[in-house]
Order: sequence, then C-alpha cells, then structure tokens
Amino acid sequence: MPYVVAEPCIGVKDKSCMTVCPVDCIYEGEDQVYINPDECIDCGLCEPECPVTAIFVDTDVPAQWRSFIDLNREKATELAG
Repeated sequence: MPYVVAEPCIGVKDKSCMTVCPVDCIYEGEDQVYINPDECIDCGLCEPECPVTAIFVDTDVPAQWRSFIDLNREKATELAG
C-alpha cells in the first residue's frame, strides 16, 4: 500500500517528507510533491513529517482527494524521467 500526497500539499511543498524518504520516491512538482507508488516501500516515514497532513496510505485517502492516487502515479513517473 503506497503512500499518496493529496491536495493539502498544493502551494506548501514543505519537503520534510523528501528528507526522510529512504528510497527517494518523492518528487517535487510545480505545485506540490508526488510519491511514485512503484518506488514507495510503504515505510511510512513521510506521513508524520508532513505539516499539513497531506500524506495518506492509498487505501485511506479521503474521498474528495481520491483523484490524487492516479495523479501521484502520473506526475511522479513523469518527474522521475
């Protein structure tokens, strides 16, 4: 169950989550950061570091932000090159 960055990150991009990620699966986009679900090892270190509570396990993403599951996959894959 990979983690997902949702709407509260938009415009914040604190990046604390990026510094604790042991596999560097979090990528910085223009408006927010994104987690690549294919690279995420489900360690959970990023979740408590987020100051705006924008990171969720993919199965726990609130209904209004479910579109961010696919968005994370698309954007992180694109940013990873």
